[in-house]
Amino acid sequence: MSYVEMPGARVPIRMWADPGSVEEGALQQLRNVATLPWIRGLAVMPDVHYGKGATVGSVIAMQGAVCPAAVGVDIGCGMSAVKTSLTANDLPGDLSRLRSKIEQAIPVGRGMHDAPVEPGRFHGLATGGWDDFWGRFDGVAESVRFRRERAGRQMGTLGSGNHYCELSLDTAGSVWLTLHSGSRNIGKELAEHHIGVAQSLPHNRGVVDRDLAVFVSDTPQMAAYRHDLYWAQQYAKYNRTIMMALLKDVVRKEFKKAKPAFEEEVSCHHNYVAEERYEGMDLLVTRKGAIRAGSGDLGIIPGSMGTATYIVKGLGNEKAFNSASHGAGRRMSRSAAKRRFSTKDLADQTRGVECRKDSGVVDEIPGAYKNIDQVMDQQRDLVQVVAKLKQFICVKG
Repeated sequence: MSYVEMPGARVPIRMWADPGSVEEGALQQLRNVATLPWIRGLAVMPDVHYGKGATVGSVIAMQGAVCPAAVGVDIGCGMSAVKTSLTANDLPGDLSRLRSKIEQAIPVGRGMHDAPVEPGRFHGLATGGWDDFWGRFDGVAESVRFRRERAGRQMGTLGSGNHYCELSLDTAGSVWLTLHSGSRNIGKELAEHHIGVAQSLPHNRGVVDRDLAVFVSDTPQMAAYRHDLYWAQQYAKYNRTIMMALLKDVVRKEFKKAKPAFEEEVSCHHNYVAEERYEGMDLLVTRKGAIRAGSGDLGIIPGSMGTATYIVKGLGNEKAFNSASHGAGRRMSRSAAKRRFSTKDLADQTRGVECRKDSGVVDEIPGAYKNIDQVMDQQRDLVQVVAKLKQFICVKG
């Protein structure tokens, strides 16, 4: 579909979704965002749903301002994927050992490594600027600096919620490695600190929702936020890079005879800010639950722990600020999913996938998410499908 345009106070709201299918709370959040004095454009992805301040699945283009709550508390959250030389014929009949080895190598939930993972132990790992990156930690918000050791030990860990590691097959029978994670606790604490600062600033007193408080250019508060924001985005990218290296190590050991090779990694943020130019304006583009889909950009759009994941190539649609959805998007809250579904439902909906099937992950059941194939159909003018994957192992926190 192409987009539907709804009126907004300062800019039109361009929706790659049926407005009738979007809950009223999310629609009101979109209307609220469109009232901000600094806004220059708003694009809504087909996975849109209610969030904090701003919806998940929205792309907000502002001039001279950025809203920290519209980035989200998991700064830099995103996806990585790697195609391997392995095929379905290389897989064992019992996948439980392989899943267990992944869980041993990559801490999940609130877990962390016993000591920081040194990137030098991985041959050819792309972590240029590692020392400079950690050096910049001394400049982050003072209230968060005491988390330095914890941040080091959480680098290369999964987290919980909708974060996961998966092994999947594409339609040609090739094995892919995919993972989803972000900036862990350090990103959350930095985000919460800056959201609080923004809400205290006088220029935000007239904002319709205090969760839409912004920083404005040429202020010390904006400079401090952008320093910490870009640091946390880099943390998230390194976190996925190290996890992928750990995942590859497991695969190499478990498939020694096959001598697996790995293609170049595809990686994309979907909670972040980028400096981009549209219609002659230099803008700060916030993608909250959205990926960049500029012409030729490779991206990853997952469904849920029992459905498809798509590897895509961007079509460069500037009406959407060169963006696409970050996934299927939730169709019900976590609490609603727990009330609605049982562990039996989870087992039924994840049949054929080696994964957790206990009450702790019922809120991640496929039925709590929108139909990924329908979501993909709604953004045919945003991305082109490169590969369709289906998981056979899913590791969750």
